[in-house]
Amino acid sequence: MIGEWVALPLAAAAGSNEPGDAISEQFLYPVAHQLLERCDAVFRIEGESRGADEDVRLARELGKLVYWDFESIPICGR
Repeated sequence: MIGEWVALPLAAAAGSNEPGDAISEQFLYPVAHQLLERCDAVFRIEGESRGADEDVRLARELGKLVYWDFESIPICGR
């Protein structure tokens, strides 16, 4: 699950015109962080992203598993 999949439609319903505007920023990270609280693990794909880095930081703070490559995910790396 990617936080934007949930946050962006909510932000649009609240009047956001584009990702990154003030309204979308009110939803993006708070929604992503609420989702992280309910996840078992995080899969961090390559690429620069402050938001993804923050998700990893929060996941670790919450004691969640963080995977960096597909093969390390137990069910996928068999």
